[in-house]
Amino acid sequence: MKQLFKTHPYAVGGFVVAMAVTLFFLFRITASAIYWNDPAHHNETVKPWMTIGYVAKSWKLSPREIDVMADLPLPQEGRGPLTIKEIATLRGVEVDEVIRQVNATIVILQLKRALQ
Repeated sequence: MKQLFKTHPYAVGGFVVAMAVTLFFLFRITASAIYWNDPAHHNETVKPWMTIGYVAKSWKLSPREIDVMADLPLPQEGRGPLTIKEIATLRGVEVDEVIRQVNATIVILQLKRALQ
């Protein structure tokens, strides 16, 4: 290995970097698969810390449909997704009101899906 590194340092370095990146993404995919495969994360009760993307993934719905139907702000460029609490703060309303809107939207989207 030392001889290979001495004769082709850039190739070996590139290979090591590629392997590190591959292992990083393999870990992320595996962790995500294990997390979302746990039934405790399916159809979770909406909480203030959750983002719409998290809620959508938990309920197996489209986050954009939830945003549009619940009249929620779409994610902004250069900023991460907003939590339910942040959305309530932006609107100047109680968190429970936004949670009620999201829950009502979930019910409507599930009914739509069941009727299709």
